[in-house]
Amino acid sequence: MDSKAPSVDSYVSAMLLSAAGDALGYRNQLWEFCKSGAQIHKELSDLGGLQKINASLPDWPVSDDTVLHLATAESLATGKLDEELYHELATRYVSAMSDMEGRKPGPTSILGKLGSDPRFPRPSELPLLVAVSVESGKMTHNHPTGYLGSLASALFTALAVQRVPLELWGLRLLETLPVALEYIRSTGSDVERHMEVWDYFRESWQRYLEERGLSQGSGPAVFPPLYGPEERDKEYARWCLDDWAGRSGHDAPMMAYDALLGAGDSWEELCSRSMFHGGDSDSTGVIAGCCWGAQYGLSGVPNGNYNELEYRDRLESAARSLHQLAWPGH
Repeated sequence: MDSKAPSVDSYVSAMLLSAAGDALGYRNQLWEFCKSGAQIHKELSDLGGLQKINASLPDWPVSDDTVLHLATAESLATGKLDEELYHELATRYVSAMSDMEGRKPGPTSILGKLGSDPRFPRPSELPLLVAVSVESGKMTHNHPTGYLGSLASALFTALAVQRVPLELWGLRLLETLPVALEYIRSTGSDVERHMEVWDYFRESWQRYLEERGLSQGSGPAVFPPLYGPEERDKEYARWCLDDWAGRSGHDAPMMAYDALLGAGDSWEELCSRSMFHGGDSDSTGVIAGCCWGAQYGLSGVPNGNYNELEYRDRLESAARSLHQLAWPGH
């Protein structure tokens, strides 16, 4: 028996709060496409705050993010590996596209979805985590800024399960990039084209860690003295690859990580920073919610935020299956 095995509840919490982050950040298209974090916070206040939100149909559906996240989780739960797993993923992704009515699938449809599925949580399983996250990301984003976002999300969730201090996650990502590069080279597919743009992702993360005072792996993170909704919108826009912060696999995990660093054990603060901003708020909410759930469980989260989520049964079932696969006998 592995005394360090995480509880099944931590896996269930990660899956549920990933979907909750999606539903809250999406708000049935209203908040995902709102360009002002300050306006979202005002509308949230008018609704009575998080305590008053019952994230259920018809007003709070999950977006394409959770539909594809479930496709990933249920593929991993089959226990398949290598080409069999990749075929399973591709088949389920194609099938999931029939469940996109009203969910606004966009360019980041697959980014970050592996992050909530900690099937390979041990440090010794890093090569597997790299291979599966990169291959799943490449299915729709055959570009480093895309599939490295999948890698970052998967790695962060594994680090949450391992209870690695949050301040170290960014450095661990930088340390993992050479492993990913070696894997890309081993595939022999479009290697030269990928190498031409590889450094952009790494340099962006190095710059971010320096700004937060985390480049040496020690904390706490340093934030601007004023860092409310308006200031965060400006900061997130500065990081983003295009004109919509969180839309790319390059900046969505960065924004989620920034929110986790600033929120601590406060679900309300996490939501404020990762789900209620003027960017692609459901994509960042998926990543941040899952990592926070793996760390803190459901403590302090209003029941209404997750109790009646769309697809809750499937989310819980997938979480239990993934836990059993990763930690048999626990």
